[in-house]
Amino acid sequence: MVCGKFITLEGVDGAGKSTQLEHLVTLLRQNGLTVVVTREPGGTVLGERLRALLLDQASVMHPETEALLMFAARREHLDKVIIPALHKGSWVISDRFTDASFAYQGSGRGLSSGKLALLEQWVQNDLQPDLTLYFDVPVELGRQRVNISRAPDRFEQEQQVFFQRVRDGYLERAKQYPKRIHVIDARQTENSVKQEVAGILELLLKRT
Repeated sequence: MVCGKFITLEGVDGAGKSTQLEHLVTLLRQNGLTVVVTREPGGTVLGERLRALLLDQASVMHPETEALLMFAARREHLDKVIIPALHKGSWVISDRFTDASFAYQGSGRGLSSGKLALLEQWVQNDLQPDLTLYFDVPVELGRQRVNISRAPDRFEQEQQVFFQRVRDGYLERAKQYPKRIHVIDARQTENSVKQEVAGILELLLKRT
């Protein structure tokens, strides 16, 4: 039986996910909860190796190969980290999960949602996050916020039109799952976003 709760954070780079993740962890721990923080792609030894391959500029791959590697890393992530932690009663927070695949590999790369849905069902069965926070920001603003002091990875080097498709994919996914995915306007001040996150979390805690 799954006892803990699973929360995912989504959004393009520059939306402020990292800052809000730290805030969310603090709020949960203040409520006496055990929190496991992880990320995708990654989260396991194999997952981090696949992450390095997926982000490496030198990696040239078919979009379907990219999607399959993402879901391979996810299968390990679920088996080694997410499901065991939930069974122990921990709350798991993941920086990105399957919604990112529908946004990046689906809308961004042009893969059909049908193929991704098959992979989703195969890898996850019926497991879905209890709550997803999608931090929405216009692509141009997000890219302005990102200060890359290193060479951009495979995704960061994509053109603005790619990230616009990704954003559109996220918003479409949010329309499909309005009870799970909360769209947060990340153009707001950091404190305003924190207050909104705290309000959403409070509702989830009351249902627990």
